[in-house]
Amino acid sequence: MATLSVKPSQRFQLPDWHTNSYLLSTNAQLQRDASHQIRQEARVLRNETNNQTIWDEHDNRTRLVERIDTVNRWKEMLDKCLTDLDAEIDALTQMKDSAEQNLQAKNLPLDVAIECLTLRESRQDIDVVKDPVEDELHKEVEVIEATKKALQQKVSQAFEHLCLLQEVRQQLNSDHRGKMETLEIDRGCLSLNLRSPNISLKVDPTRVPDGSTTLQQWDDFSQFNKDRGEAEMKAATELREAIALTIAETNNELEAQRVATEFAFRKRLREMEKVYSELKWQEKNTLEEIAELQEDIRHLEEDLRTKFLSLKLSHTRLEARTYRPNVELCRDQAQYGLTDEVHQLEATIAALKQKLAQAQDALDALYKHLARLQADIACKANSMLLDTKCMDTRRKLTVPAEKFVPELAQW
Repeated sequence: MATLSVKPSQRFQLPDWHTNSYLLSTNAQLQRDASHQIRQEARVLRNETNNQTIWDEHDNRTRLVERIDTVNRWKEMLDKCLTDLDAEIDALTQMKDSAEQNLQAKNLPLDVAIECLTLRESRQDIDVVKDPVEDELHKEVEVIEATKKALQQKVSQAFEHLCLLQEVRQQLNSDHRGKMETLEIDRGCLSLNLRSPNISLKVDPTRVPDGSTTLQQWDDFSQFNKDRGEAEMKAATELREAIALTIAETNNELEAQRVATEFAFRKRLREMEKVYSELKWQEKNTLEEIAELQEDIRHLEEDLRTKFLSLKLSHTRLEARTYRPNVELCRDQAQYGLTDEVHQLEATIAALKQKLAQAQDALDALYKHLARLQADIACKANSMLLDTKCMDTRRKLTVPAEKFVPELAQW
């Protein structure tokens, strides 16, 4: 016969069963309500966060665009500043080279002036005189040395300012490179989107890197570089103008001194030529006078010889008449006449000898003075030759070296 098998477990009461069903139903509703609330809140949150994210991304994209525009404007300003700076460096370099060439060109007039002073040291005797030519030559040397000093000072200033410009250019170039790198980075950031393959999470991306600056510091830095570059370019322009003025002034001063020196040379040469002509005229007259005096001395000597013959004749007659015999040895008119003739001849011979001696002395004096005249003529000729050589040497200052041909006058 079959038996009833009862499962050994806890038995619940019917109210418990109903309560359990009710609780499950109620909890399910509560869970659904809570889930619905969460879903609604999630949808709101999604909409809000999506909108916030979109707007944040849009705002930051706009900020990037504005920042790129700002950096690009600074880059363009730095581009212009660098271009102007390069042009100013080239202009100042050319002006410095021009000043150096002018400085080098001053060596020729200085060498010429010193050569002229050296040549004139070969003057002789009385012609070794401190004349206006020597004064102008010394003044010319002083002017040249002063112009060289002024030009050398400007060359040194230009070199120092070029160093400053290069330093400013290096700073501007560094700033410009920074702007270029920043533009490249920000444009790269601007080109990124959600589908970009190279986006990823980074470690602590919101950190503030060391060396970060504020926007004001960034702007002040570029503004300082730009202002400094413009200030140095302005100073360089003023320096170029000062160098050009110095070159013009030194050239004008040197040219004015060259004209004054050569005027003094020409005046001195005309003065020496006048004296040389006068001395040559005196030499000619002195030679003529010597010739005439020599002729007169020959006549005096001939007269002396004639007078001695006459005196011999009178002496012989008188001596012969002393041999007259006895009373015939009387002092007659012939005797008195012969005696007077002897006395007259002796006086004449004495006068002729005295005049001959005077003539010889005068001839000696003429010869001595002629020697002095000829020495001074040679001295003047030497001085004129030296000054003419100086004038010829000074032609190097106005005639190109390849066309220079010495031209010397002869005396």
